[in-house]
Amino acid sequence: MSVVSSVLIPYASYLRVYEPLAAFREPERGHWTRYAQRSELPTAQDELRRSLADLVPTPPVAVPVHESADAFVALVDGVVCVCPWRTRMRGWMAMSELGGLFPATVLDAVLPPVVRGQAAADYERWAERNPDARPWIRTTVWHVPVRWFVLFDDEEREYLTAGGAGDRLLRYRTPMVQARRRLARALRTLRETVDEGPLTEGLVEVGRWLEEFHPRAMVELDYGGLVHALSVEQLAADRSAADVAEGIAALRSGDSEAAGVAYGRLADRWRAVRDLQSSN
Repeated sequence: MSVVSSVLIPYASYLRVYEPLAAFREPERGHWTRYAQRSELPTAQDELRRSLADLVPTPPVAVPVHESADAFVALVDGVVCVCPWRTRMRGWMAMSELGGLFPATVLDAVLPPVVRGQAAADYERWAERNPDARPWIRTTVWHVPVRWFVLFDDEEREYLTAGGAGDRLLRYRTPMVQARRRLARALRTLRETVDEGPLTEGLVEVGRWLEEFHPRAMVELDYGGLVHALSVEQLAADRSAADVAEGIAALRSGDSEAAGVAYGRLADRWRAVRDLQSSN
């Protein structure tokens, strides 16, 4: 899990994969089977608090010493599915992104070079022993990548609010087979209509990641902490997945002007959100 996204800046969004228990080998399958039967399960806020606690010691703990044995649990069409946190692995992977998010002086104050160096060395040794490891959760800060919205349909959008700042939820959930189908179709359209670029490259990378999981898994896009950076009105009006689908459909039909209008709405919406980062 990214130290930046989960602690210093809680305004993060998440792309998660929940796999059925059958996707795991023993003894891990037995662990998750017992885990899912607990009467109380940890939440995303619990994961955040644990990460925050690691930054309190001097020097701070950049990456947990031990891998998390926790997961998010969901019931998908009557089948128990789990999304392992893999906090330690995600922490290591996030270390390489810190330099592009903070000035060197700020980064050194938060995570001294010696701490980062030790974490990098630990990750290199671990990666050599676990070449096929991959995270079930991806994290970004202050926005939701356009490529993530490609995986979902507007009808899969869930927006809930009870009026309080802590009672908001905006997420999408879809079967893995649908996510892969939408991604493949969007990728084909982009390659046929526009030059190769960041969106195409991003879709290829996400597609490779999705192929690592069970075909009956569920994919979830969670706005996470971003719901606290936006007003209730902004969240209610946010139809980003619909804008992406409209733009791709317009490209497919040869209407580049309509595609530009849809993309413009999306770009303006998320530019306003990202601008909040520099205002703090």
